[in-house]
Amino acid sequence: MTTSGVETPPYVMIASGQGEALVQRLRDRLDHSPGDAGARYLLFAALASCGRHAEAQAALDQARLLHGLLTIKAWDGDIERLQRDADYAAAVGLRLYNAGNVAVACIALTAAVQAGCNDPSTLLTHALSLQHQGRADEAVEAFRAVGARFPTPGVTQFLLTAMFAAKDGVRRHAAEARAWAARYAPSRPSPSFANSRAAGRPIRVGYVNPNFTQNQARQFVAPLFDHHDRDRFTVFAFPNQPEDAASWAAPLEIRPIGALADDAAAELIRRERIDILIDCWGHAAGSRLPVFAQRPAPILASWLNYQQTSGIAAIDYVIQTDLVDGDGVDELFVEQVWRMGDACAAFRPDPGPHGSPAPCVAAGRVTFGAFINPAKLSDLTVAMWSRILAARPTARLVLKYAYFVDPVLQAVTQSRFLAHGVNPSQIEFRGRTSGAAYQAEFAEIDLALDPSPCPGGTTSLEALSRGVPVLTLLGDTFYARLGASVVGPAGFPDLLAPSPDAYVAKALELSEESARMQALRERVAPGFDAAPFRDEVGMTRRIEDVYTAMFRRWCETAQAA
Repeated sequence: MTTSGVETPPYVMIASGQGEALVQRLRDRLDHSPGDAGARYLLFAALASCGRHAEAQAALDQARLLHGLLTIKAWDGDIERLQRDADYAAAVGLRLYNAGNVAVACIALTAAVQAGCNDPSTLLTHALSLQHQGRADEAVEAFRAVGARFPTPGVTQFLLTAMFAAKDGVRRHAAEARAWAARYAPSRPSPSFANSRAAGRPIRVGYVNPNFTQNQARQFVAPLFDHHDRDRFTVFAFPNQPEDAASWAAPLEIRPIGALADDAAAELIRRERIDILIDCWGHAAGSRLPVFAQRPAPILASWLNYQQTSGIAAIDYVIQTDLVDGDGVDELFVEQVWRMGDACAAFRPDPGPHGSPAPCVAAGRVTFGAFINPAKLSDLTVAMWSRILAARPTARLVLKYAYFVDPVLQAVTQSRFLAHGVNPSQIEFRGRTSGAAYQAEFAEIDLALDPSPCPGGTTSLEALSRGVPVLTLLGDTFYARLGASVVGPAGFPDLLAPSPDAYVAKALELSEESARMQALRERVAPGFDAAPFRDEVGMTRRIEDVYTAMFRRWCETAQAA
């Protein structure tokens, strides 16, 4: 189709319901240029806009493969060798993956798998490359296949985290976690403990995490470690490797367990007479959950990083907020859900600017932002955000994460939005930054958009800490409602959307006028500062009260027995 001799842009044709005409135009183009990867991406979007999903998926697969191979060739890769030499394909794939090019890497890693690669690390990386592109169902099957070939606790755990973004993921995860625990962390008779039940003596609490200073747990455990009442609690940390106790403002007993087998690590914890042992990591890579199955302390609980069930019957409690409650939540957990109000951890932001003017005031256009792993860019999320962008054609959406440097991932993502009639030029991709450069980028965002059903966590808190409001959806599962525990306590019930329609309507309402966006922004810093998760001492006392109640319950139960 042309208008006055100028070819109508694909996004205009899709937005105006001319998808079928665009399909025919692209078919004609591909008849003459079958190697045109760009045309195949457009064909995917056109077919998807017409509801021809099987054909659309085939077009996307062809576009992604062709684009990936052309990219590898442009980077001096040997395409012929890639298809016959598993070791070469694996080496190329791993190099690309480590550079953040997960979609291009996936092409090479798939070739390695098809050529007979049997290295578990490479096979896991292949599955991860699928997961980080947002290809959840394919990632689940790939992880399942690796787990079947290499049935170890660490390898099989990858399947569990891949479930989060899959269809019906919360329910499926609960079943897989129980199956994992039955195989690798089965219930066993509880040992007797000689821990003193004397009233008033310090409770010995231990935390297990791969490390406490270099991952996303740091901003949450630091307030707790620094403010634990040392008259009431003796605090232990069990990282994988030695850490400097001087990292914390108060005394901390550090006992590395990374070099110990599970039974030896459990015995070390028992020797320290730990009363309450807290897992901070869950089934994420590097966890030591099998240690908990040996019940190394009288009271076991999970907290912080992993919001799902561990599946391990030996773990007594999972500490959650009230804001993610709902029908059927308790049945998803083998642990007892211990609800502790509107927040369950303090958050300490990194140094940086606390606020800034709404950038739309000076720019004259609204900038939405999502600093998220592409794995969270679900079809629901793309559909909601597309409605917003289509209604605000001058607005832009900044997608930021290390993997968004990948040219194939960029093209696929633009095509997914194009299928909803969005101009691809409205989407801006940014890769990884750190320190002051990372913090400064929040000043360019008017409104942070939370994805669903896998909402943000730390990134949403970071956005609020820099004065950026966050819009979140109250989804259908407890996991899809986790954004409420960030936005709600900061005083923004108006940014908790009860439905996708309400989510879109709120984004359009807020972005209608720059003055409205600025007024909202002026509420963010005071709301964030007043939130319970910013009261480090107060939140520590609330957690300590939970621990005290757990310990009291154990004492009463042990005495009754």
